[in-house]
Amino acid sequence: MSKIIRIGMDTSKSVFQLHGVDAAEQPVLRKKLRRIQVLTFFGKLEPTLIGLEACGGAHYWARELIALGHKAILLPPQYVKPYVKRNKNDTADAEAICEAMSRPTMRFVPVKTAEQQAALMLEGMRGSLIRRRTQLCNMIRGYAAEFGLAAAKGLDKMEPLLARIASEQTLPALAKELFATHRKEYERLKVEIAKIEAKLLAWHKDNELSRRLVKIPGIGPIGASLMAMKVADPGAYRSGRDFSAWIGLTPKDHCSRAARR
Repeated sequence: MSKIIRIGMDTSKSVFQLHGVDAAEQPVLRKKLRRIQVLTFFGKLEPTLIGLEACGGAHYWARELIALGHKAILLPPQYVKPYVKRNKNDTADAEAICEAMSRPTMRFVPVKTAEQQAALMLEGMRGSLIRRRTQLCNMIRGYAAEFGLAAAKGLDKMEPLLARIASEQTLPALAKELFATHRKEYERLKVEIAKIEAKLLAWHKDNELSRRLVKIPGIGPIGASLMAMKVADPGAYRSGRDFSAWIGLTPKDHCSRAARR
């Protein structure tokens, strides 16, 4: 078999599809592997370039492949899609990954360390808890309005509303009982969010990049922490405007260069 110079690997829950090419860009490897076979197979393979879509579990597999001596790169799935030549399936996806990773203008996703992944879990948990708190506040406000207890939007309005509900004598006993349950859940979420934010602040104090970012006007400790966690390689962005668009500070660029001029 000719020497493999590049492998595209499509990952899934249980079966991984490989597509490898040689220096002449001819397919020399088409293989399916079960999850438990992946590391054994690549452990016996001569070090080569391996591409994966940056989806669930991709950073783990990239770290494991790098540890075996290979060079692993991650591609944004939206950049791989145009290279799928036929009906979407694992084989076509692996071939598309192999083709896309060869393009000279292709952009890649930096491989995150296990520590960075753990930090992102912290951010994800905070976001999840805040969404649940917002949902609960909207529910309490909606139910309270049905009993004539209206309150404006805003987290600072929730405590006074809960106090009014607790002291309202005209509420049916069942409604009071259910509102009390919602209040317990609200208090629990408040405590959990405070704990997570304390961990985020501790992470911020231990991270040199985050401490430098917080010196920029308008960026607080949590914003600086999230930026340091999510942006592993700032050099991947062509300009400050591209980075601002990625984080949502400026509109995405859909116009032509001529129009911008």
